Amino acid sequence: MGFVDVIAPPLALARCETLIMAFGQSAGPAASHRQVAELLELLQNAGHADFKDARGPMGFNQRQAAGRFTADEAQALIDQLQQAEYEADQQAQANGSSEQKQEPEQTEGAPKRTGMTDEERAEMERAVRSASTKSLVLEVRRRGWIVTKPK
Repeated sequence: MGFVDVIAPPLALARCETLIMAFGQSAGPAASHRQVAELLELLQNAGHADFKDARGPMGFNQRQAAGRFTADEAQALIDQLQQAEYEADQQAQANGSSEQKQEPEQTEGAPKRTGMTDEERAEMERAVRSASTKSLVLEVRRRGWIVTKPK
């Protein structure tokens, strides 16, 4: 039996070739630490505590919920979240500019009016005081501010 007799014809090989990959393994190089950190920061800005918290809303699988992404997956998610932030900022600026046009101009000596009644302001202050520190920090970060712990 010669070497040629043992090798299967090319057509038979083409039908049997499949990629064998262990369950839960990613297809591609792992994301860099910088990409994972940037992705986590963007998720936190969007109101999620961590990858596990974002699993349902973002459609992450179990591997991704554990913070393991391929470089391509991480870049696609970073692009998606940055685009969402940009669109939210544009919407806020558009809403802000239309609100500014609707408000009457203030004289220098007059107190600034926010358009809220005293009852609405009191209700808002109660809601802010009753909110957890974590949720307040996440909301402020979502709005583009930087938050640090007091010393």
